[in-house]
Amino acid sequence: MKLYTYDRAPNPRRLAMFMKYKGIELETQQVDLMKGEQLGEPYRAINPDQTVPALLLDDGSVLSEVIGICTYLEGLHPDRPLLGTTPLEKARVISWDHRLFAALVVPIADILRNSAEAFRNRALPGPYDVPQLPEMVERGRLQLHCILPDLDAQLAGRTWLAGDRFSFADIDLLAAVDFMAWVKESVPEDCRHLKAWYERAKAELG
Repeated sequence: MKLYTYDRAPNPRRLAMFMKYKGIELETQQVDLMKGEQLGEPYRAINPDQTVPALLLDDGSVLSEVIGICTYLEGLHPDRPLLGTTPLEKARVISWDHRLFAALVVPIADILRNSAEAFRNRALPGPYDVPQLPEMVERGRLQLHCILPDLDAQLAGRTWLAGDRFSFADIDLLAAVDFMAWVKESVPEDCRHLKAWYERAKAELG
């Protein structure tokens, strides 16, 4: 197997934290997004989606979604499970992962891709020629200001997001909170449960 990634980007960070927690090491090649290497023909031949991360399997097939890669690696490396061990635990983790991506990660990405000069005419990931929409920036910030207090309330009285143990849902939330800095947003001071959880999650990952 070979992993194509870019350590600084949010989606690769989700996978990197997953692998670190489970002690998984893979042959890795960096794809420099700042230089547009993901858009060149060499990488397109590996991953037509032109996104990172991408895991090239021994049979030549490619997994290019973080949740799919993590599910595959969890099956190969079940120790220190991060995706749940019972049907209910698995359902809760996946449900939170989906909610976090839709309600937190996508709004942050919308703010970034619709405001940064580097994404002019590239407001969607991949090879698409899509113009920036300033309205998406304001909507993204409004979404953040709705979801963060809700997450704070959900974490009241809880140690971890999806259940009694640290899971990939916590990794996803940690990556998303750090991603907010890219658009000059942060957790509000009155979200004390979320702030306390953040410190626990960082300590858990070491």
